[in-house]
Amino acid sequence: MFTGIIQAVGQIQALQPLSGDLRLHILARGLEMAHVRLGDSIAVNGVCLTVTHLTGSGFWADVSNDTLEHTCLREYQVGMKVNLEPALTLSTPLGGHLVSGHVDGVGVVRERFDDARSVRFWIDAPSQLHKYIALKGSIAVDGVSLTVTGLDQQGFLLNIVPHTVAQTLIQAYRPGTRVHLEVDLLARYLERLLGNASSQPSSNAPALSLERILASGLVRRRQGGS
Repeated sequence: MFTGIIQAVGQIQALQPLSGDLRLHILARGLEMAHVRLGDSIAVNGVCLTVTHLTGSGFWADVSNDTLEHTCLREYQVGMKVNLEPALTLSTPLGGHLVSGHVDGVGVVRERFDDARSVRFWIDAPSQLHKYIALKGSIAVDGVSLTVTGLDQQGFLLNIVPHTVAQTLIQAYRPGTRVHLEVDLLARYLERLLGNASSQPSSNAPALSLERILASGLVRRRQGGS
């Protein structure tokens, strides 16, 4: 698990095809590598990867075909920068929101424009994810925990403050940039608890409603209130 608070920006040092899948070497000088152990999880642009070898200033990780099919990792090149976050511990401040590192889909930056000292982005999202994205709700974009500030039929709007722009890959986003999206875990589990048979986001899943939530017994209506 992660929080969506990026700890460092790393760089891809090597992409090594192996028997049909891929092995990555990430330079991670900004991370406290002294505390990283073999088998630890590190989110790379929001993708949870397992450390298979340590190199002092970086690490190697294997990428399965399933991960390659659901992410942009096949498109990455040597020298490309990536957001990095080590897995949270019981003492980690939860400054963002709970992020699993399991990408739900790939979005595309539609528009970028300045708003005072902030930068705003419209990002188009796959249609099957729209119902999980809520105004003022949380979403992870390339592993960064962000708040949705607007919605339309194609995707969602983000307002990025200067600190986040400076400390992440967001500073390089332009129209056409492809990004990893992970919707809020609570939305997915709530749908599952309410009877959706599929554990994957699906456009055929039943819509949530107050009546269905009350009928499920997960919450109760207050007496004399709404």
